[in-house]
Amino acid sequence: MAGKSGCTDGAVYVDGTFGRGGHAAAILSRLQHRDRLVAFDKDPEAESVARLLARTHPTLTFLQDSFRNLERAGAGLAGVLLDLGVSSPQLDDGRRGFSFQQQGPLDMRMDNSRGETAADFINSASEQEIEQVLRDFGEERFARRIAAAVVKRRSERKFETTDDLAAVAAAANPAWEKHKHPATRTFQALRIRVNQELEDLDILLGKVIDLLAVGGRLVVISFHSLEDRRVKVFMRNEARGRTLPRGVPIRDSERGQRLRLVGKAVRASDGERANNPRARSAIMRVAERIA
Repeated sequence: MAGKSGCTDGAVYVDGTFGRGGHAAAILSRLQHRDRLVAFDKDPEAESVARLLARTHPTLTFLQDSFRNLERAGAGLAGVLLDLGVSSPQLDDGRRGFSFQQQGPLDMRMDNSRGETAADFINSASEQEIEQVLRDFGEERFARRIAAAVVKRRSERKFETTDDLAAVAAAANPAWEKHKHPATRTFQALRIRVNQELEDLDILLGKVIDLLAVGGRLVVISFHSLEDRRVKVFMRNEARGRTLPRGVPIRDSERGQRLRLVGKAVRASDGERANNPRARSAIMRVAERIA
């Protein structure tokens, strides 16, 4: 992911979204002597996978926590990787309630040991709150219609399962998008709200540069425009530095630039999309900390 942090004790890298360890295993296989990897994940089920991986890679440290608490990994980091959103194992497990394609309880919590579920929210929030969540986090243009349908249905019977909500959202959506389930945006919005995903990302972006070593890199893989827009604007602004009127005499060191963009945004290749259809919307951006 990056060059060394310059620390005599070895470089420290961070996988902020461990999932089931795919990226972590790849990073660990490339670490040099005395380098370490710190992995974060909210999901309690990720810990058992990390424990197995640590048997063969003792330089791995796992923290069941959000990457918003990045400082727990220390400072002078050589690289930070974020693969945002929900993982495939979470989507495929109907018990987790993330997918409208899997029947199960309407949960959606990445840390399913605590906090409000998606069912808790839609069974208690006001119609206006539900509408705002669908619009802000799902970019759902029929947010008002779907919110009204949800409130009407819950007055008769509370929501408990994923297929129940999917059916109501689909029936309230008058214009289905081609190749997209009509409940897709509703499920995305509720998942983001339940897990505070955008808040977590904003908090991390506010501190990550101070925690990166010079030459350390931030790598972010996003899957929808709400995430990618935040990352793109953040990296662009930090690479540009202060905006000044033309002709103002100023040294380069005074411009306040803290990042250097590394290449252009990268999208999944045709081969990657064929092997993993869920990668079709993925976009990766990379930036490097500069002095």
